Amino acid sequence: MSSDYLAILVNKSTPLPSDYVPSDLVPVNIPFAYIGDDQRNYLREPAARALEEMFQAARLNGLDPIGVSGFRSYERQKNIYEQNVAVKGEAYTSLYSAKPGQSEHQTGLAIDISSPAVFSALSTDFAETAEGKWLRDNAYKYGFILRYPSEKENITGYAYEPWHFRYVGKELAQYIEKEGITLEEYNQRLAL
Repeated sequence: MSSDYLAILVNKSTPLPSDYVPSDLVPVNIPFAYIGDDQRNYLREPAARALEEMFQAARLNGLDPIGVSGFRSYERQKNIYEQNVAVKGEAYTSLYSAKPGQSEHQTGLAIDISSPAVFSALSTDFAETAEGKWLRDNAYKYGFILRYPSEKENITGYAYEPWHFRYVGKELAQYIEKEGITLEEYNQRLAL
C-alpha cells in the first residue's frame, strides 16, 4: 500500500515518514477561520474537490461551515504537539493531538471543520451545532468520515473530535458509515 492510497491508516501505531508531503496538494475554495494563504487551506486534489462540494451542499441547506485546518507538515505538527504538551501536559495532549508523523493532517486528507456558532473553535460543542449535526449525517455522501467518533477512543487512540473529518472516497465512506466502524476497524477487517 503506498502513501498515496486514500484509505491509508495513519495513527499512533502507523506513522508517516518525516519527509512525506503529498504531491497533489491544492488550495481548497471554502471559507476558512483565518485570512490569507496558508498550508492549512490545502488538501490533496480529490479531498479538496469533495470538500468544496460538501460545503456547497451545506450552504444550500442554510449552514455556514468553516474550515480550520487541512494539511499540516511534520514540522508544523511537531510545533503544535510540543506547544500543547508545554501548556496541557503529555497525558491530556496525547488524547487530542498527534505526535509528528502520526497526524492524519500530514496525509492531506484530513480537515478540521467548525462553525460561527462556536466561534470557529475546535470544541465538542461543535457536535451540537446545525453544521456539526449536518456533517455527522451527510459527510459520508461526499467521501468523508468522522474520524474520531465518541465511544471509539479505545480503538482510535484519540478522544471524540466531532470536528475532524477524513477523506477516504465515497465508496469506503459509505461502507464505514453503514457498518458503524472506524478506519482502524476497517483495516483490521482487511487483514483477516
